[in-house]
Amino acid sequence: MLRSSSRSRGPLWRNPAVRALVFQAILLLALVALVAMIVFNTMANLEARGITTGFGFLNERAGFSIPQTLIDYSGNSTYARTFIVGLLNTLLVSAMGIVAATLIGFAVGISRLSTNWLLAKLAAVYVETFRNIPLLVQILFWYFAVLQALPSPRQSLAVFDIFFINVRGLVMPDPQPLPGFEAVLWALLLAVGMVALLALYARRRQARTGKALPMYWLGAALIIGLPLLVFLATGMPLEWSIPEMAGFNFRGGVTIIPELMALWLALSIYTAAFIAEIVRSGIQSVPHGQVEAARSLSLPGNITLRKVVIPQAMRVIVPQLTSQYLNLIKNSSLATAIGYPDLVAVFAGTALNQTGQAIEIVAMTMAVYLVISLVVSALMNIYNARTLLKER
Repeated sequence: MLRSSSRSRGPLWRNPAVRALVFQAILLLALVALVAMIVFNTMANLEARGITTGFGFLNERAGFSIPQTLIDYSGNSTYARTFIVGLLNTLLVSAMGIVAATLIGFAVGISRLSTNWLLAKLAAVYVETFRNIPLLVQILFWYFAVLQALPSPRQSLAVFDIFFINVRGLVMPDPQPLPGFEAVLWALLLAVGMVALLALYARRRQARTGKALPMYWLGAALIIGLPLLVFLATGMPLEWSIPEMAGFNFRGGVTIIPELMALWLALSIYTAAFIAEIVRSGIQSVPHGQVEAARSLSLPGNITLRKVVIPQAMRVIVPQLTSQYLNLIKNSSLATAIGYPDLVAVFAGTALNQTGQAIEIVAMTMAVYLVISLVVSALMNIYNARTLLKER
């Protein structure tokens, strides 16, 4: 019996499971050998050309200025600080673009399904126009055809005599916090926490009693009212630096450079066209019977949309929305076309040309975009899990 069973199994090389393991092991060894060959070949070429490797260059003096910085920076700063400045600029335009694209996209997507013929057609023209024009072309259009055509600082377009728009950007008042302003920030954080707890209580109360609290009004009152009360109680510890014309430029205030404005407009408008189609498809995925049921209960159209349709549509919208957010973040690297000082321009561009540390700088830049994308994906997946319909 033992002999017959061993014959039925046959040799190991005929076993599909064993062959699969062998082939996978061979493939893994070949991949490791290929990576090792590339590394050794790269190290040999760098040594032959006298190029040093490592991250010691980050502590060296950068020696160049950056037109927009969110932290203190000068030509005497190190390349490490250059990296941080570029990263913050990338995060700034990405965050601004995500917020604006989401608001515009939802508005246009809902408008496409409007019963108003003119509004629906205008929304359709918006989508079909901006979705089919390359993003780089739109960036160049906003920068060269619109913002660079603005007047000089002396002929600036003034709004209430405190906002000035010219070829050098938007000049606006600059808030200057005074001692004691930290209490206002703590009050704002406390208000946000209170709103989160109140929203949790309101959800449980509605599930228990069927009665909803006016969370929008209560939340707005807490987030605005509490910091405002603390601000008044601490003697309004805030001053404003108002821009004034001095010579050929403005003195005081803060200037938003045209490169940031052009990139933000292009990213927001372009991505919003795709988000609008995502929102439209999500709304159309909700069975029409849901709307009819809401109408039979005499619910107004805005409440039907906000309380019935949108919550069910989000399960279709969120996964695709995540992809558009990631695309917007990666598309921000096109800032080099107009000179916006993002991570790619100042670190993978100027810093790389000055130091020659291509491998280290490119690896750091790739790692930054990878980490940002993974963090955004994780946050959106958490939100998606919370918006899924849970069957009882």
